[in-house]
Amino acid sequence: MSIVTLLPFIVLIGAMFLMTRSAKKKQQAAAQMRNEMQPGTGIRTIGGMYATVKEVHDDTILLEVAPGVHALYAKNSVGAVLSDEEYNRIVHGDPDIEAESPVVPDDASSLTDSSDDDVAHIDLSKKPETDDAEAVAVTDQPVTDEPAVDEPKDKKADGESDAKK
Repeated sequence: MSIVTLLPFIVLIGAMFLMTRSAKKKQQAAAQMRNEMQPGTGIRTIGGMYATVKEVHDDTILLEVAPGVHALYAKNSVGAVLSDEEYNRIVHGDPDIEAESPVVPDDASSLTDSSDDDVAHIDLSKKPETDDAEAVAVTDQPVTDEPAVDEPKDKKADGESDAKK
């Protein structure tokens, strides 16, 4: 065998070695990060939930996901351990930004103009004054004498062919 035929295999094995080595380094760094967690630390789960660590056990952690609401999670579900400044900035927000942001009301009543000048008042309790002969149904379908059923013109159901069985 020549070295030219072995060269692609050597390159492939070398690339696989480098990829597994970097993956191992990432796993070790993540394990070290999880082991450094302690009560009071802010974290983000791999699902994107922010919480505060309350208790750390061997394979699980107790998280406070909201004031007074606790949940038990696997340690492997921790995506990142955050610094106190970053956790407070994300969860509680920056006070300067919060003052400038618009206030969104709980209902849509304050989003409409309440002036009576532009509003047309319609009394829905009255019936329209028409005779039965004058009543016209309004639809978006054209008026024809043909039935409204969509039947194939060759009277065959969908999927049937001309071949005899």
